[in-house]
Amino acid sequence: MGERYSRQSFLGEDAQRNIRRVRAGVVGLGGGGSHVVQQLAHIGFERYALYDPDTVDRNGTNLNRLVGAVRRDAQDETPKTVVAERVIRGLLPAAEIDAHRLRWQEEPEPLRGCDVVVGCVDTFAERRELEAAMRRYLVPYIDVGMDVHVREGAPPRMVGQVILSMPGRPCMFCLGFLTEERLAEEARRYGDLGERPQVVWPNGVLASAVVGIAVDLVTGWSGQGDRLVYLSYDGNSGCLGPHKRLEYVEDGACPHYPISQTGDPVLRSVESRLEAR
Repeated sequence: MGERYSRQSFLGEDAQRNIRRVRAGVVGLGGGGSHVVQQLAHIGFERYALYDPDTVDRNGTNLNRLVGAVRRDAQDETPKTVVAERVIRGLLPAAEIDAHRLRWQEEPEPLRGCDVVVGCVDTFAERRELEAAMRRYLVPYIDVGMDVHVREGAPPRMVGQVILSMPGRPCMFCLGFLTEERLAEEARRYGDLGERPQVVWPNGVLASAVVGIAVDLVTGWSGQGDRLVYLSYDGNSGCLGPHKRLEYVEDGACPHYPISQTGDPVLRSVESRLEAR
């Protein structure tokens, strides 16, 4: 490794070796996912499962937020998976990249072999599906999202969240982020949502928090590996911190996804998964 990762040595004696061995899944490679992939590559993650069916928009509407994309990608309508792989290989030429230009539901098996999965998806329904799948596979799942609410007569309101969903522990339903009412309202409005406002800087803030959580899962450097994580982002004030709902959530077994009903009944941490290899 030489001196390349010397300034990350505080993460622990075996941290870089474990980071290299981890398989990271990233679902959605747009504004948020492109930041996540770039940062994981800088840190030294060398194994990936990537999913996104879309291309760089020919009109260039992705270029205000898609890290790694250039004007030529808009002209060529380059797949987002290709952009992500180019970013990774620019730093790690020998990286193991399993890229899928399709929706993850069409070929979910590669996610089962991941040690951590990041979901950068747009809808509550897809979040529910992805979290449920990761619970079944007993894989830690990190959800990230950002939205801008525009109301007449008031400044736009930029909000976002980062949630760590660990098998056996409180899920996004337990935390109150997913609700049947939200899912029903989204289904009712399906097709009327239109294109959502997106800009690069909040995606960068939230993606950095995601990568920090992923690194902590792998290395345990912070000594806070058992904490519940539900971060709330207020883009108008520039604040990112624990969501108020954490004060009212009991850190017990999740009633929505019982361990006894999903996959291998023995819950293994990222560290133990690595040791088993």
